[in-house]
Amino acid sequence: MPLNRRDFVTRSAATAAGAAMVGGLAVAAGDPAAAAEVEPQNRQNHPHKAKFTVMGTTDLHGHAVNWDYFTDAVYADKQKNAVGLAKISTLANQVRDEVGWDRTLLIDAGDIIQGTQLSYYFARVEPIASDADEVPEHPMATAMNNMGYDAAALGNHEFNYGIPTVRAFEEQLDFPLLGANALHAKNEKPAFPPYVIKTLHLGGGRPLKVGILGLTNPGIAIWDKANVQGRMTFSGIVEMAKVYVPKMKAAGADIVVVSAHSGIDEPSSYGDQLPYPEDASGEMAADVPGIDAVLVGHTHKEVAQRLIVNKATGKNVVLSEPLCWGQRLTRFDFEVEFDKGAWTVSSLSSQVLNSNTVDEDPEIVSLLKAQHEKVVAYVNQVIGSSKVDLSIADARFKDVAIIDLIGKVQQDTVKAALAGTSYANLPVVAQAAPFNRTADIPAGTLKLRDVAGLYIYENTLEARILTGAQIKDYLEYSMKYFAQVAPGAAINPDTLTNQQNTPDYNFDSVYGVSYDIDIAQPVGSRIVNLSYAGKPVDPAAQFVLAVNNYRANGGGNFPHVATAKQVWTNSDEIRNSMIAWVKAKGVIDPADFAAVSWRLVRAGVPVF
Repeated sequence: MPLNRRDFVTRSAATAAGAAMVGGLAVAAGDPAAAAEVEPQNRQNHPHKAKFTVMGTTDLHGHAVNWDYFTDAVYADKQKNAVGLAKISTLANQVRDEVGWDRTLLIDAGDIIQGTQLSYYFARVEPIASDADEVPEHPMATAMNNMGYDAAALGNHEFNYGIPTVRAFEEQLDFPLLGANALHAKNEKPAFPPYVIKTLHLGGGRPLKVGILGLTNPGIAIWDKANVQGRMTFSGIVEMAKVYVPKMKAAGADIVVVSAHSGIDEPSSYGDQLPYPEDASGEMAADVPGIDAVLVGHTHKEVAQRLIVNKATGKNVVLSEPLCWGQRLTRFDFEVEFDKGAWTVSSLSSQVLNSNTVDEDPEIVSLLKAQHEKVVAYVNQVIGSSKVDLSIADARFKDVAIIDLIGKVQQDTVKAALAGTSYANLPVVAQAAPFNRTADIPAGTLKLRDVAGLYIYENTLEARILTGAQIKDYLEYSMKYFAQVAPGAAINPDTLTNQQNTPDYNFDSVYGVSYDIDIAQPVGSRIVNLSYAGKPVDPAAQFVLAVNNYRANGGGNFPHVATAKQVWTNSDEIRNSMIAWVKAKGVIDPADFAAVSWRLVRAGVPVF
């Protein structure tokens, strides 16, 4: 008789409670069934064959239910995708019913607690890291515990709210939060469990032990420097896999699955600022023997199956990355054999399952109902009004007012902060980018979600000193975003942007200066007519750049800014500064901030 969810979760909790400790790591303890399973093998002269499945999610980013808190509606995109753990729960239960609830594992590859207003609310408005008598349970913990997750790796965005929030979330989980390369700065010992070993009883042979190794992204040291510096360090993914895979084998792991918050083989966004690559899952699979499968994360891409041959063993390692936000569920299907006292893998494949093919699990929806409704009420607060509709639709090719609004808020915030200081007389300019392609500020009544949807990241604001020449270099680097198109050649907006794998959030404009971008020229020679207050920018002149902490700490590998002098920093999210700005103004009027500061040209002729 198959286990139902309640039986399954209860059994999993009991197993965890009785786990043995090996080298400080939770390893499933033996039980009487283990000995019983060996007997059939002893009576057979042929291998015992069995199957089991490991399921995986990644980059959930606070998506618990199929809802978009920025639009206050069921999630919708052009591909008709669905999001959220409630959908994933239905898929996972279908797989469990098919394979056997006791022959499946469910894991995650990180970036769980940041990304929606739901996750923001329980980090900042009613924080889980609080000294209050009653601390709320994070909705992602509620859902994942109920779904019976077996392990999750840390993602880099786990650290956006600081280490106390990560620890509070960890304490609420019924499963381990893994991070073999997240180390205490003082002694370089693991700050989180590196791995866990789970035991499966497959009806013959001895119990099968599946080791799950968790690895997070070294880029945390750059992207969340303010939150982790002096407290945690983050070593290389390949380097730590080489340390821990043999330890897992020595601890009894028959199968090794790595949950890695790291892409397969893409270039590092931070360049050579760290000695460790950002997307190292492919390198790890090739260079570290003993790994069977890798659940890939971080890059928000869909990879149903990628085979990489390990250099030492010659065996295929299977890698899979499910699409972010709970849009897909990876399924690794193992066929194994027990012979001569050992388990071996005879077959392994992966696929991704689409969450838009199923309904939400009503149990998850019901569990999260109160928290969901509380956040819906929060995002629907009226905070002001707008004279006109401000759309982001053309922000990739044109200077539009909605992006100028980001720049204006940052400029005003830094100017106010520097008033009365020795930097007060320096011109302040501001970095901005199109962070959310669906953002729109409607004419008329403005709700909190309208403004929050314009700035979807948890970035904070800094002020750095750059020269005019450095501002130009900064802009030149940003313009790799555009394709090179000769004068007179046809322009396809769909292929004009996102060149060199540059995401929208790395297409920075600078509010407060004016310039042309000549896309007929090669990268590095595109910024012309750079001016400030109607005059050409003096290369030696000093400017204060209002810039988000991700960029200031080296995210995107933009030149100069990470090493520039910091003259001010703020711990509040830029999104909150924008909400406060709108509340103070009461009315958004583009006449107060909008200006066509940049344009695309070819040989001086405007493109649009």
